[in-house]
Amino acid sequence: MWLTGPSGRANLRLEEAGFGVGIRMLELLCHRDKANRRETRVLGILSFVHSTVWKSLFGKVADSLEKGTEHEDEYMISEKELLVNRFVSVPGGMGGFNCGTFVAGIVKGVLDGAGFPARVTAHFVAVEGQARPRTTILIKFAEEVVQRDARLA
Repeated sequence: MWLTGPSGRANLRLEEAGFGVGIRMLELLCHRDKANRRETRVLGILSFVHSTVWKSLFGKVADSLEKGTEHEDEYMISEKELLVNRFVSVPGGMGGFNCGTFVAGIVKGVLDGAGFPARVTAHFVAVEGQARPRTTILIKFAEEVVQRDARLA
């Protein structure tokens, strides 16, 4: 388990629940799209998640999609005010609890279902001048995905 304590167990359960939603979301969106094309490139699947999946879930595209500066295999989807975190107040003993972990699980389900295994986590990022932190979904692709993408380039 990647976190210990009550907030870690709660985050893990949220991620697992989101994973199942992500798998089904991918099936639904592929079924709706009559072209039935399969993404083979990392940027293609990230664009699909950033726009199509996000719009289906939240009614709008995500605020930003960025490539990590420290690692070639990391990407971030950021949302100023993620819907699942908007009306939640975290109890004092669960400081590491983040409802965005549910959305991270959805993203992981979509990526895994599409053949792009990755470690997906949700993080709060403080923004100067704002009371609430921004939520960032960090996507770190498996080495096999990075190698496959390099071969296709």
